[in-house]
Amino acid sequence: MRGKTPARAAGGACGPAAAAVGERAVDEEPEPDAVFKALASAQRRELLRIVAASTSQDGACCEAEVCACKLADALDLAPSTISHHMGALMKAGLVTATKRGLWVYYRLERDALARVAGALSGL
Repeated sequence: MRGKTPARAAGGACGPAAAAVGERAVDEEPEPDAVFKALASAQRRELLRIVAASTSQDGACCEAEVCACKLADALDLAPSTISHHMGALMKAGLVTATKRGLWVYYRLERDALARVAGALSGL
């Protein structure tokens, strides 16, 4: 979303026109410092918790995805703030994003969390 406030969803919430959004290649291993920096923010941890808990039963558009607008509403933050925080989580490899029309949907990268937990347990 990057600072834009969409007026309405184009073509339905889960339309076929989806584009990947991101700042790193999917196969690229995130830098450990980026992961720890992203997790150092209480707001980012809360956003990550919301994305992790999202299912189609609790208002998410699609299974295991949550729209940026729902994140903004849940934390009462501006869309630009959500975009900033989610960008850091994406850079860290903890979430991925897909853009459908004007909306961005985030999905938790559970493998990344497992790698972080493994790295911490090895200290």
